[in-house]
Amino acid sequence: MNIILGIDPGSRLTGYGVVRQQGNKFVYLASGCIRLGTDELPERLLRIFNGISEIISQTQPTVFAIEQVFMARNPDSALKLGQARGAAIVAARHAGLQVFEYSARQVKQAVVGTGAADKAQVQHMIRSLLQLSASPQADAADALAVALCHGHTQQSLVALAGQATKTVRRRLR
Repeated sequence: MNIILGIDPGSRLTGYGVVRQQGNKFVYLASGCIRLGTDELPERLLRIFNGISEIISQTQPTVFAIEQVFMARNPDSALKLGQARGAAIVAARHAGLQVFEYSARQVKQAVVGTGAADKAQVQHMIRSLLQLSASPQADAADALAVALCHGHTQQSLVALAGQATKTVRRRLR
């Protein structure tokens, strides 16, 4: 059983989502946003680190998954996003968690079935897949999607490893 903490990093708002993976099923545990306000960037980065550290302490995840930086039109925004990711990753590593990274396209593909899905589609699928009574806020839904993407990816890798082992055994006979 894995407890997966998914993160949708941002320099103004960082979403988080926590799910428990039981075989091929996922159970919603928690989600929300760390609101960072308009303070100077170093203060916001500290809030991300402290906020993620607190979430880790409360939810005790076994694994940490985060969305990769995509190249935005504004290089300054991309740099700030990278710094926000760094603060979150340091919090995870400080807690001893292994870190996995996924592109936005991979996350959307895993949850919606298309890498070009919009935020509303992601929210709808998260609500449906996790059987929630209401759609989570967009950044929290994105973070839950990152967590589900990790779970699905690991399931696929385990299945592929099992198939490879069977193939090798057949060849050795």
